[in-house]
Amino acid sequence: MEKENKNTYVLHEDDNIGSVQIADEVVAMIASLATNEVEGVSCSGGAISNELMSKVGVKSLTKGVKVEVDGNTVKVELTVVMDYGYNIPSTSQKVQERVKNAIENMTGLEVTDVNLRVAGINMNTGK
Repeated sequence: MEKENKNTYVLHEDDNIGSVQIADEVVAMIASLATNEVEGVSCSGGAISNELMSKVGVKSLTKGVKVEVDGNTVKVELTVVMDYGYNIPSTSQKVQERVKNAIENMTGLEVTDVNLRVAGINMNTGK
């Protein structure tokens, strides 16, 4: 079995207890899930719903999400498909805020950038 090369980062270290580390794929997964919670976003680059998460690998969920962790700061790049009829700048801002808050609240890392690339528009919406 081939071992995957994953980047991990120390979130907390205590000489008495040990350390807490997080993989960059976990940060990317947090960003992907937060993105898919925003109304008007059809899907992040992985085109996957939360129900299917358990049936597919992490690679599918984090497709279209790139994170760069440097010390205690994170830069995120996301590719999304938006639903037709939603204001792109407003929806993009909501995605940026949701991703920033989710990563900072769950990891304690500071998010400096959340860059979005709108890759398409979903025309099959009820709006």
